[in-house]
Amino acid sequence: MLSPSYYLLRSRASGQYLAAHPEQKSETVPESSRPPEPSPATGFLLLFSTDYDALSYLNHHATEVANQFGVEAIARSQLKSLINRWSFTGVSIVTDPLVPLVDFLEVS
Repeated sequence: MLSPSYYLLRSRASGQYLAAHPEQKSETVPESSRPPEPSPATGFLLLFSTDYDALSYLNHHATEVANQFGVEAIARSQLKSLINRWSFTGVSIVTDPLVPLVDFLEVS
């Protein structure tokens, strides 16, 4: 039986997965005590339910670099190990690639 899967975007040049880095409210935090910018491997791993949603997201929001990414399928059963291996904070499931509507889920 086939395992349900998600689709990811991965850089062909560096091998990094495309991740979301939501902005945090920083009005009350002085600049000197703000955390450093996140490294490319942290953040929320972008997940798509179909391969064409992933391609639509790229073509709509990053046309100039769309050819530098490939779409990869991953079984849901392999997500936890991928998140741990790449030190992601959690996952972000893209429900509408054109708007985009994204649900963030933090892994603890």
